[in-house]
Amino acid sequence: MTKDQQTEAEAAAFRSLVAHLQQRSDVQNIDLMNLAGFCRNCLSKWYSAAAKQIEPDFDYAAAQKYVYGMSNEDWKRDYQTSASDEQKQRFEDTKEMHAKISGY
Repeated sequence: MTKDQQTEAEAAAFRSLVAHLQQRSDVQNIDLMNLAGFCRNCLSKWYSAAAKQIEPDFDYAAAQKYVYGMSNEDWKRDYQTSASDEQKQRFEDTKEMHAKISGY
């Protein structure tokens, strides 16, 4: 596989992940963080950081809109639920394993 082909495959995998997360609006970000150590916001930050390498003025809100399929505010209004005390505690307990995203 050439470098360009690898990049194409990686981009396709990323788009598939984004589409899957858009379809699974029932899965809360805190659940993703607690289980996998990253969430839609992390993915948005990774995307934004990469996009800024190409377009320095790229806006994080635009990355969130791409990942969520809508504005973050709309997603919160339509899909976000309150985290339980157990979810919040697990979030705190797993913080060391959460994604580290430079620049954010």
